[in-house]
Parts: sequence; C-alpha cells; structure tokens
Amino acid sequence: MGAILYYVHDPMCSWCWGYRPAFQRLKAQLPADVEIRCVLGGLAPDSDQPMPEEMQQMLQLTWRRIASQLGTEFNHDFWTQCQPRRSTYPACRAVIAAKKQGQEHAMTEAIQQAYYLRAMNPSDYQTHARLAAELGLDVARFMTDINSAEVDALLQEDIAHTAALGVSGFPSLVLEVEGQRWPIAVAYQNELTTLNDIKDKLKWANAKSVMKGWFVKKVSRL
Repeated sequence: MGAILYYVHDPMCSWCWGYRPAFQRLKAQLPADVEIRCVLGGLAPDSDQPMPEEMQQMLQLTWRRIASQLGTEFNHDFWTQCQPRRSTYPACRAVIAAKKQGQEHAMTEAIQQAYYLRAMNPSDYQTHARLAAELGLDVARFMTDINSAEVDALLQEDIAHTAALGVSGFPSLVLEVEGQRWPIAVAYQNELTTLNDIKDKLKWANAKSVMKGWFVKKVSRL
C-alpha cells in the first residue's frame, strides 16, 4: 500500500530552514513505500516594494528565536547588506525552473544558504541566476523558464494544492493513503516523533484496507 508524504514549504521560510536537519533525518528513516512530494506554498506574492521596517524587525526576532531554540545558523548581515522585499514567489519559481533540469532540491537548499548564510537577496532573479550557474544548470534555459507563463502556472498549481491540503503554515506535512489525508506532526528537534506519527497512520490505514477487503470478499460470496 503506497503512501504520499507532502512536504509543504517555501524556500524563504525561516522555520523551513530551521526544520531542514530534522527533515533530512526523517527522509532517511521513512518506510520505503512512502513517497515524498514537495509542494511550494508561496508565502508572499511578487512585490518591488521594500519590506516595511516593522516586518524586518519581526523577522530578525524570528531568526534569533529559531537560532535560540534549534541552534540554526543565520547571517544577520543580510539586513544591512540587502534591501529586503516581502516577495517569495520569485524564489519559488526558481525552484520550479531548477526542477525542470532535475535540481529542485539543490536549488531550494542553495536559496536557503544564500538567504540565511551568504546575505544574498533571495527575491532577486540575479541571485537565482548566480545560484543556477553555481549548480551547473543551463543558465539561459533556467532564466527563460523562471520568467515563463508555464512556471508561473506550476507555482499557482502548488499554491492551490497547498490550500486543498488544508495547510496554512510552513513547514507542514500531510500524509495521503488511498485518498485519505492526515496532518502529520512537525517535530523540529526529534524526527522520531514525526516518524512514529506517520507509522501510526500507516498502520491504521493498512488495517482499514484489510478490513475493507475482507468485507468486500465476504459480500461477494453471499
């Protein structure tokens, strides 16, 4: 019985950056029949406006809280060396454009490192072009894709999928088995909490499937 674990995230979500180590450990321990599908939530639409000072202060406090709670590394030079914008759709499109060249996960990590460690602006396409080159992508093709209607449509599909999954915050995990879905606990420091939640849901779904099969077989014999 196959299952899908949806990981809903945004490359510019600081809590997703904090969750990354635990998620990597979780992936290594998942049952073989659980497929992981990443879905881009799209935190903030396109904008050329500078991020309001109040929001900058709030996010800086969030970074410090994550660092304090999880030990996550942040380079606070970003706030003095870049002009922040509350716009994550460009970074999401960069992930989709990289996915077309088989580098979805590498681009997600590259954007996170550029934002949180290298003080590079993840809302700027110049940043994405540089990261694409560093990843060895076909940069010309990447830049054509990132600005295409097709990639934007794929982003909108992911955002709609996020809503359909009932997700409102990132990161989020949703397990789907035979059309039934459950929200899964996101444990930032102990991935076993999440793993056990997934295994419990799989056991319940398997038991339900066995019972359904037994009932159908019994009815067919009547």
